[in-house]
Amino acid sequence: MKTVHIKNDAGLLALALRLVVGWTYFSAFWRRTILADKLDPEVAGYIGEKFNAFLPNALGIKPIIQYLVENPDVLWINMVIFTIVEGIVGLFILFGLFTRIMSIGVFSLAMGILLGSGWIGTTCLDEWQIGVLGIATGFVLFLTGSGKYSVDNYVMKHHFAFTKKKWFSWLGSGILPIKERIFPKVVLIGSLFIFGMTLMTNQVFHGGLWGTLHNKSVKPKLEITSGEIQNNILSFDVFRTEGVDVYGAWVIGIHLYDSQKNSILEYTQEDLSALNKMSIANYYVAKIKPGKHSLVVPLGAKAKLNLEHDVLSNLPNGIYTLKITDISGAYWVHQIEK
Repeated sequence: MKTVHIKNDAGLLALALRLVVGWTYFSAFWRRTILADKLDPEVAGYIGEKFNAFLPNALGIKPIIQYLVENPDVLWINMVIFTIVEGIVGLFILFGLFTRIMSIGVFSLAMGILLGSGWIGTTCLDEWQIGVLGIATGFVLFLTGSGKYSVDNYVMKHHFAFTKKKWFSWLGSGILPIKERIFPKVVLIGSLFIFGMTLMTNQVFHGGLWGTLHNKSVKPKLEITSGEIQNNILSFDVFRTEGVDVYGAWVIGIHLYDSQKNSILEYTQEDLSALNKMSIANYYVAKIKPGKHSLVVPLGAKAKLNLEHDVLSNLPNGIYTLKITDISGAYWVHQIEK
């Protein structure tokens, strides 16, 4: 019996990888535009608010995220562009069209996910895993290009003129024009870089290499700053930096104590749910606002609260303690000098 030898095709071997990562990115476009309207700033589930949740612990790109969430119009434009890019990259990767340049898109989008939201994940390291695997996948697809079942292969097989150009090997598929003796070094250096990025972010975001493991997505954390008492107004900034990203912290109590721990001012759960929205000056797209039974503080939201009360008018100078209590029982304190 005659044995048939089939030449291995690296692009063909990466077919499953290409299809899965292609759908992963295209499905983001599909979800936001076809299955639901997630690009409307006035609708619940707006992608800009999700992006805002990345802000507190983003790595390296925090100033960019902060600028965008402080400027809603610019944020919306960028969210639309980002969604379109994800759709194009995903679709082209699915069909294997200009695979190598699209793999750079996969790499870049995954890097953005990793640096922006690699710290998020309630039950496991969700966003971190998506980011590092996306980076590795983008690199592999750049090396392999697309194989037998792809548009790149079809146009090469039918000898389209542009496939003869050197640039097509860099942007599409086929044999990479890298010298044989250099190619293994390119693979090694690229792989070690990605592995180093994986280890570094795993440690920074989660303490995954040494020290104490931590997950900033499990428990809510509020940061209180800029507290002051002027005339009859207590004002302070509150910023939620940790906790589950899909729902807010529920503040059920705000108290002000003097140095002897006597209660000066108290806002109960009912008071906070009925709080005048004019008392809340939000900084970002994600907004702190009164809910049905509490004051709701989404992840990444920051606002200045101005609480007006007559009892504050004649307070003597001294040190006062502000305490904010979450429905979970967690609380945070901040000292104010009057």
